[in-house]
Amino acid sequence: MAYHAASSRGGGAIMATRPEFWSRMAERYSRSKIPNEEIYERKLRETQEYLTPESEVLEIGCGTGTTAIRHGPHARHILATDYAEGMLEIARKKAEEAGVTNVTFERASAEEIDEGRGPFDMVMAHSILHLVGDRPAVLAKCARLLKPGGVFVSSTFTPGRWHPLRFVLPLPGLFGFVPEVGFFSEADLVAEVEEAGLHVERRWKPSRMSALFLIARKQGT
Repeated sequence: MAYHAASSRGGGAIMATRPEFWSRMAERYSRSKIPNEEIYERKLRETQEYLTPESEVLEIGCGTGTTAIRHGPHARHILATDYAEGMLEIARKKAEEAGVTNVTFERASAEEIDEGRGPFDMVMAHSILHLVGDRPAVLAKCARLLKPGGVFVSSTFTPGRWHPLRFVLPLPGLFGFVPEVGFFSEADLVAEVEEAGLHVERRWKPSRMSALFLIARKQGT
């Protein structure tokens, strides 16, 4: 869900947190400050190096739309998706206020996105991969949604398999009070991205506790 913030290999979580949870959080999430503006701006700049005025972009888990709106002027069109309607309502208002007209916000989870909407020049998935149920399957879908030569961009929480929070979050997560989180390492994620057919070109983790930012390209022309 933008840059700030799995029953899959390397850690267990399911996208079982109901959309209503994120809709309830939408206003608070929208008002929250970006933890580190300098890091966020660098991620924007590096992403925009891969955009052209003809770029067709998909964002999965767009949250309240901050990142999609920032990239809008650098692309032809951005389809920004989230499965919480409360997030999307705020995103649409923000885009209107910013005068950005080439970003379309639609309700869909990562698993629900119709592959017929592609292919795209870029697929973004920020702060979402630790929340999906089957991470390798979602990454494979992202690869299929890309044109040959297209790029996948992600900023992802990679706490490692044995982070202390792994033993604290499961109980409230069962009742939808907090999102269930997948615990996996940076190496786990990079391996899964590569196994999906995406070659990592850029990889940056500003500090041990920071999200891993990576850009990976689908092979082919």
